[in-house]
Amino acid sequence: MLPQVSDAESHSAATPSEATGITQDISRTDDTSATQATLSSPGASAVSTDLNPAVGAAVPPDIAPAETVAPAKSPLDGLKIVSQSWRRGGLGSKALVTFTLRNTNDYAVRDFEIACSFIRRDGSHLTDRRRVISDTVNMKSRKRYAGVLVGFVNVNANKAKCSLVTASRI
Repeated sequence: MLPQVSDAESHSAATPSEATGITQDISRTDDTSATQATLSSPGASAVSTDLNPAVGAAVPPDIAPAETVAPAKSPLDGLKIVSQSWRRGGLGSKALVTFTLRNTNDYAVRDFEIACSFIRRDGSHLTDRRRVISDTVNMKSRKRYAGVLVGFVNVNANKAKCSLVTASRI
């Protein structure tokens, strides 16, 4: 079946009154009126004449592409504990941690929190302790903290591993 000549190319978009006329034309049983309704639909005028189907399936011009916004960089991304050790204090029940903190960020960092995990000699987990240190580490620098009291620990603790949890950007 060949479509009849239509004036659909001269219309840029169908108005609401034309859209109701199209639905009335489709309800007829006449083949020519159904063909004319199909050709005069708004989708027929927007069809691209390109041979590439991906070009015709592009985003409509009224919808703008989403802007790509880089996620905010966390202060922890440039903060790292470069060396650490621990010892017992206070009759063997307190954990005193010594560590060096390196800040490679382009801004100073303050109020950072460390979490230390203590384990037995056989490798089984004993306890975790956290400590917020309210001090400032300048940008592109390192700072050493000696004998920081993390908390009370089990007497069976043999090893400790500390990591950074949170930090605030200045």
